[in-house]
Amino acid sequence: MNKTLDALLRELEEFGSHNDAVNTERPRRMLNITRDTGEFLSVLVRATNAKRVLEIGTSNGYSTLWLAQAAIAIGGHVTTIERSDFKQKLAANNFERSGIAHAITQVQGDAADFLNAHPDASYDLIFLDSERAEYPAWQAHLKRILNAGGLLVVDNATSHASEMAPFVALISADNDFSHCTVPVGNGEFLATRAMRSRPTNPA
Repeated sequence: MNKTLDALLRELEEFGSHNDAVNTERPRRMLNITRDTGEFLSVLVRATNAKRVLEIGTSNGYSTLWLAQAAIAIGGHVTTIERSDFKQKLAANNFERSGIAHAITQVQGDAADFLNAHPDASYDLIFLDSERAEYPAWQAHLKRILNAGGLLVVDNATSHASEMAPFVALISADNDFSHCTVPVGNGEFLATRAMRSRPTNPA
């Protein structure tokens, strides 16, 4: 990671921590992932060769930058969705400062509409850090747009386990997914979609 990007990430960590300490209203809080979660996401993108990355929940772009710097290393790109105009503008400014804005596409709007409009197998890795109550309604489309062998990563698996439970139950009941929870940061729920079986040639 270059020094400019690392300095920006550390600045955003300080900003997020201070901002969330003085703001009680959720729409004004950044609710960023932890640094070790960012490092974890970076490794996952590279290890899975996830060139097409989707993030739902941009906030001020902190997690997006971790995803994007990893995606660039493998020739990939990140699309990130945010409903809040306020947060999208913060993120856009941070992306320009980062020097890697070319690897990021911002989308402002409702995640459900975005998911519904996208074709099957559109993404190799999907990172969810948004409104947890909405995840179960998204499940079918998340599965549909995730490439076979693709990875779904969901933040707050342990910090908000009760809120995550309905979604985790849906994924756990789906035999097309293998899943686990990793105790990094606020807990990361990982689910990988099974590869399509290839027909065998007759002997």
